Amino acid sequence: MTQKLTAERLFPDLTPAERARMERVESVLPIIKASAQEADEKGALPQSTLDALAEAGLLGLVVPEEFGGLGGGLRDLAATTYALGTVCGSTALAFFFHCSSSSRGMLPLAALEAGLYNEEEAPQVRAFAEKVLNLMGTEKKAVGNFASEAVKASNANVLIQTTATRTEGGWLLNGMKSFGCLSGSADYYLVTARRDDIEGLDALTLFLVHKDTVGARPRDPWIGLGMRASDNHGLIMENAFVPDDLALAVPGGFSRATTMSRGSWVGNQIAIAAIYAGIAQGVWDFAMGRVMGAKFADTGKPIASSPMHQVMIGNGERHLAEAHLWLNRQVLLEASEPPILPKNEVVQSWKLAKGAITEHAHEVATIALKMCGTSGALMGNEIGRAVRDTTMGLVQAFPAERGKLDLAQMIVDGQGIAGLGTTDTMKKG
Repeated sequence: MTQKLTAERLFPDLTPAERARMERVESVLPIIKASAQEADEKGALPQSTLDALAEAGLLGLVVPEEFGGLGGGLRDLAATTYALGTVCGSTALAFFFHCSSSSRGMLPLAALEAGLYNEEEAPQVRAFAEKVLNLMGTEKKAVGNFASEAVKASNANVLIQTTATRTEGGWLLNGMKSFGCLSGSADYYLVTARRDDIEGLDALTLFLVHKDTVGARPRDPWIGLGMRASDNHGLIMENAFVPDDLALAVPGGFSRATTMSRGSWVGNQIAIAAIYAGIAQGVWDFAMGRVMGAKFADTGKPIASSPMHQVMIGNGERHLAEAHLWLNRQVLLEASEPPILPKNEVVQSWKLAKGAITEHAHEVATIALKMCGTSGALMGNEIGRAVRDTTMGLVQAFPAERGKLDLAQMIVDGQGIAGLGTTDTMKKG
């Protein structure tokens, strides 16, 4: 009988190719699980984790085979972050942000195919896109994706203030990224900045910053409530030089590429929510194993048989099922061929799905905490990590309340909410 994979709890209909990729994921889960508690305590992603992911070829999971990758798609990514989440949410989050870098290669190539660049722009766009993908696939390098900044705007998820200034042979980057996994542990940082000689969204540019670049360094250690081992410190750049061959500085080059995404502004965001569903599944398995294994001294029946526990089990199963249902629906909308819904409706659905999945996941972790009682409420065990990690899901990217607000504005005003903005676009807005 074929072994049931962790990913099949989310997608029981894996294709043979997807299953082969998920077998690679299954092979690294014991390694990552074994180091999860120590990684959380130290607040650092173990190098052994990155080595295991690289050796299994998973750093190229969603990179096309022609660039040395495994050729996976959104279903593969969501299934993988889900599976990793069952054993270590921090690893799953860091892995997602590495994989999200692939969109900076895939989307420009799709835009090239659609004819969105002229003959002069095309070579630079292609060279940068292929560089990103070859780093991840052929070279098995870890790439941290750095876009978020501390300054926010009412009508954009991320406001880019980091500047790129032209200099001989390349660009000087100045700014601070407040959020970004793999700070200090990635081989390259993929940085979104704005050219200081151009206004509006056309100023948005992409740069690959090598980890040893002079003037680029991680911020002070981030001591988060949860996801503590994702190396989520952020990045400081002070006149950090990036050569031309590691830049996509074509005016409007990045913004044109984002129009090719099926979902939110760069796509694949649903795979973040899959992490929290995975954490919920992992802690639920732990809690159920505990209350089914422990017996009442007087009756010999499992603790799970008490009326209180059975009410909690029913509630937990409902929240877990709803998290899975929302997750499956959104992945279907974003991965189906041909598309089921137009892009604006897919984005509207995502605005609700993200909050629903993460809130249900947190409910599962809270119920698991109650089920296991005081003796199970330890800071670093599966219960403690899941409660803290799923709490981060309530605020990461945007809370459920922001998603509902965005959805309402999209419906009432008939227009979307920008994923990225710059200072001057906010003033014009």
